[in-house]
Amino acid sequence: MARPAALQRLQAERAIDTRREGPRLPGWPFSSRGIRLLVLALVTLITISFLSRLPAWTLTELRTFDYLSTVDDPTPPEGGPIIVAIDEPALADINAQWPWPRSLHAELVKQLRAAGAKAIALDIIMAEPSTAENDEAITAAVGPDIVLAGDETLIKTPQADQLVRTTPLPQMSEAGARTGIASITLNGDGIFRNVPAYDDGFAMELARAAGHKPQHPPAGALIQSFGPARSYPTVSYYQALDPKNFLPPDMFKDRVVLVGLSLQNAPEIDQGGVDAYATPYTVHTGKLISGVEVQATIYDNIVHGLAITEAGLPAVALSILVAVVLAAATVWKATSWRTLVATAAAVAAFAAASYAGIRVSHVFVSPLGPTVAFVAVAFGQAAFDYAQERHQKRQITRAFAQYISPDLVRRLSNDPSQLKLGGERRMLTVLFSDVRGFTTIAETMKDDPEQLTTLINRLLTPLSDVVMDHGGTIDKYMGDCIMAFWNAPLDDPDHALHAVKASIAMQDAIGTLNRELEREAAASGRPLHVLKMGVGINTGECIVGNMGSTRRFDYSCLGDSVNLASRLEGASKNYGVALLLGEETARLVSERYAVVELDRIVVKGRTVPSPVFTVLYGSHRAALPDHNAFLEARYAGRLTISDPAFEALPKAIPELAPYYALMRAALAQDKAAP
Repeated sequence: MARPAALQRLQAERAIDTRREGPRLPGWPFSSRGIRLLVLALVTLITISFLSRLPAWTLTELRTFDYLSTVDDPTPPEGGPIIVAIDEPALADINAQWPWPRSLHAELVKQLRAAGAKAIALDIIMAEPSTAENDEAITAAVGPDIVLAGDETLIKTPQADQLVRTTPLPQMSEAGARTGIASITLNGDGIFRNVPAYDDGFAMELARAAGHKPQHPPAGALIQSFGPARSYPTVSYYQALDPKNFLPPDMFKDRVVLVGLSLQNAPEIDQGGVDAYATPYTVHTGKLISGVEVQATIYDNIVHGLAITEAGLPAVALSILVAVVLAAATVWKATSWRTLVATAAAVAAFAAASYAGIRVSHVFVSPLGPTVAFVAVAFGQAAFDYAQERHQKRQITRAFAQYISPDLVRRLSNDPSQLKLGGERRMLTVLFSDVRGFTTIAETMKDDPEQLTTLINRLLTPLSDVVMDHGGTIDKYMGDCIMAFWNAPLDDPDHALHAVKASIAMQDAIGTLNRELEREAAASGRPLHVLKMGVGINTGECIVGNMGSTRRFDYSCLGDSVNLASRLEGASKNYGVALLLGEETARLVSERYAVVELDRIVVKGRTVPSPVFTVLYGSHRAALPDHNAFLEARYAGRLTISDPAFEALPKAIPELAPYYALMRAALAQDKAAP
């Protein structure tokens, strides 16, 4: 089909532009190719930083490790463990129901010792008594050169998590046998890759029994896998019972021996198997490896220092940064078919470098990050060139906890039985905030309900964000008032401190909103409504839970401590301060903030006066003794209107100047009263 001439000319011009720096298009935000590459590199780094947190990214890196650590078909070190397999020939020859009599295992131990075995590990759990004769036989056979398998299981229930250890019978340990925990942990894709973290692990104890002084690999170290199933020298159980007739001479001499289930026909990965696991080598064969062979692999990794450490964040970040720089250098002048060749070469180089790190220094630096970084920068710049796009910004927006109590939502979804009336007693810090004089403001806007609604939303939105950013749970809105609490539904050891920090940030948010309202009022000619907020915070024992009817309820709290917090908020204006604290709250935050007592008030329902406090934001600690003396004189009735403290303290503590003025006015009023 013939193409129009204009279209052919346009395509020709674009082909030329991909080989040189194109002209800056109208509205293009960047003036040079270098700046565009810099932006693309930064976007790539940010994107990878987010992607690397996804489980799928981690599993992809581990699968890359599987291929790289086994691509050269590594074999076990010479002179390593020998496996005595409980396999099909042994089951047929012995012809006894499993579990076999322990006297048979005792005989095996004697034969292996006689054949010169240095240490013997039985990957068989013997935690329950059998017959007295069998238990006595195995007890008599074991000693310091014998390792018996134990197990560790985590049992999770709605009430608690319980860690259960299963160990051999006590008389076996008393006879000198070692106990090694044979449990292993699988990754999220069901593959065994990490050296177990137990200091008394099965392979670790076997190494000690063999006379080594093993050093435990770093936490999370990756295993070096060796070949497919039965890569280790393996004999059948029945052969080891009579090594003189079935096995070559000196086969077990000075060797470490592991005994356990190891079928000749290794099960397929999609079929599963008893005591059989997928390992890094499974990606090549699709077959599982027996548990006893896994333990032999762990033993060699520990004894020969073959375990592989994952590179730390600095090394990974550096490799990604180098890849970005190389990609930018590759496409610095132009992009073409050579970009594809260079990208393929770079990917191969990253894989080769990662393989070299595994083999030379036993460190795994994943090639996934550098590969993705290089491809993203190279092909991203190619997309810029070929499409002649002006600009490509990647904006990643995520919402974090923007609704009330996301922790509560997760708890209820995990346990719907909580959807009922009732609660629990918890130590909470409760906050009440209220805008002073808002009723008057609302009255002036009664003819403009839309403006009033907008103002309330502009007020409550930043205040709510502050509460949730500081770990609080918003209980309810009451007009312009917010009730919130800390330390529920989940524990918050610093609940009082977080509540006070939130109250300070709320005052800052009010200040920001007032400045916006002032600018808007000046521009529109409307009257300015300056918002001032009072906050009351109290800490104490409350009842918290789902409260309401069987059809509708809220997660809320109640109790005397809640009532006191509400009264503190209302009383704050009587003391000329924006924040009033209860006694327990003041005590809990006194190490972080300068708190001062202002008065002692009697709350409804109580007969003992409760001291109230506020927070000083400035550095006024030197004046606190004078303030305390002022309070003592006031409580003792010695304070007079002419007391010099009324002149000195407002200068020393300017934040409390309104408070001292109110106290002086109260004295004058009391004196004038008949």
